Amino acid sequence: MLQCSMSMNEPLYREVTIEREIKAGFGIDLSIQQMICDSMPISRTANAHIFLTPDKLLYAYIEAKSNLNLGDVKKLASKIGLVVDKFLTYKNQPDYFEAEALKRFRQVFPGRTNVSENDLAYYRTLVPYHPALLLISEIKNSQINQFDPDSPLSWRPYKKFSYRRIKKVI
Repeated sequence: MLQCSMSMNEPLYREVTIEREIKAGFGIDLSIQQMICDSMPISRTANAHIFLTPDKLLYAYIEAKSNLNLGDVKKLASKIGLVVDKFLTYKNQPDYFEAEALKRFRQVFPGRTNVSENDLAYYRTLVPYHPALLLISEIKNSQINQFDPDSPLSWRPYKKFSYRRIKKVI
């Protein structure tokens, strides 16, 4: 009987765990109001948790057993059907992607002094980003897809969900 009640509470425990991981890793105090997708497979080693907050913002939290970089996360988000508004950086590192991209660029071109945004575009995709937290602006075609290795395209529909955030213009 006790085991049955624990399995009923498992989603609640997972939500609390995700909230704590986000607060510890990203420094953002989020509250999950509604879990849209819980532990949805998005690759052989990665899962996504897609959820709404009380202020109606949609987030995707991606965790994996293998290392992911920003390029991987962008590709996975696109395959899932998400339009990303912002890739959130880690706690106390507001320029994480730029600093890491510049560090990687300097490893390849140590003598270059004049570095442009175009020079860093490729190196930004190589920046490690695991776990990842994405602020979502829209779900394409109102459909969320999941990874399925048995499907011909490796992806199949997981859930219908309509979302489009309208930004306020002041």
